[in-house]
Order: sequence, then C-alpha cells, then structure tokens
Amino acid sequence: MRAAVVTSFGGPEAVEIVDVERPEPGEGQIRIKVAAATLNPVDAGVRAGAFGTGKPLGLGWDVAGTVDAVGGGTGWTVGDQVIALQHGFDKPLGTHAEFVVVDASAAAAAPASVDLVHAASIPLNTLTAAQALDQLALEPGQSLLVTGAAGAVGGYAIQLAAHRGIEVTAYAAETDEELTRSFGATAFTPRGTTPAPADGVLDTAFIGAEALGWVRDGGAYVGVIPGAHPAPERGVRTSSVEVKADGTQLAALASLTDDGILTTRVAETFPLADATKAHTRLAEGGVRGRLVLVP
Repeated sequence: MRAAVVTSFGGPEAVEIVDVERPEPGEGQIRIKVAAATLNPVDAGVRAGAFGTGKPLGLGWDVAGTVDAVGGGTGWTVGDQVIALQHGFDKPLGTHAEFVVVDASAAAAAPASVDLVHAASIPLNTLTAAQALDQLALEPGQSLLVTGAAGAVGGYAIQLAAHRGIEVTAYAAETDEELTRSFGATAFTPRGTTPAPADGVLDTAFIGAEALGWVRDGGAYVGVIPGAHPAPERGVRTSSVEVKADGTQLAALASLTDDGILTTRVAETFPLADATKAHTRLAEGGVRGRLVLVP
C-alpha cells in the first residue's frame, strides 16, 4: 500500500509517498480502508522535525473510512464506516495512507449527515476543542475568549462553548468577524486590539503571556501546545491540552455534527500522491477549513 512518510526533516519537499506492507490489526484493533485523512499543522511539525527523532515517520492523525479487518474484542464489524484519531508524533505509519490500524477504542461511527471527506476533519480538532473546554471548566453564563477563532480548533471551540451556554468572544482577523459570529460568538475583537477580560481564554493562536493577561483574576487559561503554557499568575489556572484519543467522546461529537451543532469545513482536497502540494498549501497560510488527502 502507499503511505506518506518523512525520512529526512524539512519543508513540504520532505514528504515522500512510499510503498509499505499493509498493517494487520492485533487484539483490540481495527484496520480502516482510508477514504479521507486530514492534513493538520501537527503534520507540518512532524515533517519539520519538531517532534520525535525516529525515522521514517508516518504522517496523519485524522481518518475517516471503512473497517476492512478486525482484531479480537473490538465490537466493530467489517463494513462499518468510522472516524478515528490515531494519536502519536513518533509512529512509522500514520493515517496518510491507503490503510491504517487504530485501537478500536479510538474509533466512532462516522456521522451520517456529512460525507467521509468532511467527516475526516472531525477527530483531532473537535477532540482538542472539547478537551480544552473541559480543562477550562467554565459554567454556563461565564465568558470565554478564543484566539485564532477562525481556525479549525477555534471554530469548533466556539460552537461547543456556545452549545454549553458559555458567552464567547472571538479574537481573529477583522475579515473573519462574520465567520466567527456564524459559529456562535456573541462578541468579536479584531486581532491587534485588546479584548475585554474573560473568565477563560482558549489560546489556539499561541499568543501566550499576552493572552494570559486577558483572563480575569481567578480565571483559567488553556493553550494548545503541550507544556508551552505560561506560568500561573493572579490566581489564574494555566494549562495546555494534550489531545487524547477517546472513541466515546468522539461519538458524542459526531452526534453533535449530525445535530447541526458542529459544522465541518473542508477547504480543499488533494490526492494522496499530491501530499507535497497539500503541505505547500498549508505552509502558505490563510486556509479556512481543512485540507484533506484522499487515497
């Protein structure tokens, strides 16, 4: 089968499409025939050598497709359409491949309301947003500021927070106000200006200490780069989310997609063979929605 890997670190040109053996599922695992797999910023980090040193490294965390083989004790059946998160910075094969093996506990039934290309954009970004909101632990009626609000994690965070009854202010480029309000933000602050203090900040734009200053005394700050959050001050709790594969939580998020609470966004699709072109497009920036590879 074909898979996207890096054998030397660098820019988009470092991505290689290679022929490898089709993986076999073990106990508690399923093999998925990949229909679509999203390209995320973390893949660019892996490609550039920001995580792990082992090589070759497989690329891809998100997947949507059809179960085509099962190990023992999985609860899944060949032919089931699923989505899953294959977590890991340092793995020989990722989801940017024709087939991928994942733990059965990481998978959920694909939502029925969107095609598999759009479904592939759900796992990493919705789980990150949901787990970050869980860490913030805001109550209905409290206020949340989301930086990078027009991005994939930021957009899902706004939708989930609004669904939980939290008042959301979006912090993004001025041209993204209409978009972020469509997600459920009730207020908007253009990037480069100072927002009003909030009970919590979800910092998907990696602003750091400055964004911590936008949290009210005794509030909470959560970043999205593991371990890179600023130190606590003024009684503000600070942490960063390190996303975990969780099929039960992913199933709930898929259900919210079917209910119209979460809106998937796909900017462009690329054949797996054109993975380098997809990485080049990601590096150019300004993507609204996800780039998706299709084997």
